[in-house]
Amino acid sequence: MSQVYLDNSATTRVCREAADKAYAMMTETYGNPSSLHSLGFQAEQELTAARRQVARMLGCQPEEVYFTSGGTESNNLAILGSVAAHPHGGRHIVTTAVEHSSVAAACDRLEKQGYEVTRLVPDESGTLTAAAIAAACRPDTALVAVMLVNNETGARFPLEQAVPAIRRVAPRAHIHCDAVQAAGKLPLHAGRWGVDSMAVSAHKIHGPKGVGALYLRKGVRVLPRNIGGKQEGGIRCGTEAAPLIAAFGAAVEALPTPAAQMAHYDSLRRRLMERLGDNPAIRFHLPQGGVPYIIHLSVPGLRSETMLHFLAQREVYVSSGSACSKGAASPVLTALGLPAAEIDGALRVSLCRDNTAEDMDRFAECLLEAMEKLARR
Repeated sequence: MSQVYLDNSATTRVCREAADKAYAMMTETYGNPSSLHSLGFQAEQELTAARRQVARMLGCQPEEVYFTSGGTESNNLAILGSVAAHPHGGRHIVTTAVEHSSVAAACDRLEKQGYEVTRLVPDESGTLTAAAIAAACRPDTALVAVMLVNNETGARFPLEQAVPAIRRVAPRAHIHCDAVQAAGKLPLHAGRWGVDSMAVSAHKIHGPKGVGALYLRKGVRVLPRNIGGKQEGGIRCGTEAAPLIAAFGAAVEALPTPAAQMAHYDSLRRRLMERLGDNPAIRFHLPQGGVPYIIHLSVPGLRSETMLHFLAQREVYVSSGSACSKGAASPVLTALGLPAAEIDGALRVSLCRDNTAEDMDRFAECLLEAMEKLARR
């Protein structure tokens, strides 16, 4: 029986196009992009091509794209680097209580350094309005860091709609968007939206682990987190991971259009709801306006860890939340105020373009089997 992989918000299977590109870069176009000979020039050309490809996905200019090791580094570089670049700026930060740990931890560090941090809590349905984001800002706000799609609930936060109001109230604020769970699936228009920075990661869109990108709006200053070279315009020094970067670009090129993906994900979610939606023992948490490719549910009375092991034995793979939580109680679900039983029994089903209706059926069958057998213990 083939495996059913439904943990794509944690990572995706690398697509053939990206794997082939990485292999070719490691065995054929393996020069250092900074070298002056022909092999180095060829490698530099591949990086240039990948930068254009990622820029198209982000909706910005290629010269505004800086390659990093992934979403965590991109978030850290934008948040800590922007504040460090303006030491005499404001001392207030606006973020949410449900950010990815790389954003939350960076804001925690700044709070320990004396910054005041406002953490917005989404409403009972898990949503957050543009008006609420803007209303939290003040003239001394130095940073606004809000994700586009929540990695556990699938909530879609309309940061881009809040940008004009933020600029009126806090004209000096650096506006950062963690778009890791949105990139490649939703249309992104970083340049048009007016955000100052945006983080994305390759391994969420069928690219390799270990590479991501940071959009920095032209003219925006951040202090680099590491020094010692001129790569990536001095923003991210060190020899570029050319095979990974080129594979990132190949993964972007291989993506279906956002519209095609949304139609596919809507169909799969409907299929799952048809199988499980009427079961009174299952609680679905589907934020209004949330994305269809992240489906959060709970089975109160059964521990998620137990269910995960049961499902994995049948080669069905989901998660209980963010992979970065390492099995700890989800800070996102805790911040939303869900009952302890629902947090303990939480499962996240996250989809990719390769999932099928049969995958939904198999997950539903195995979950119902788990509920029946585990309840007897």
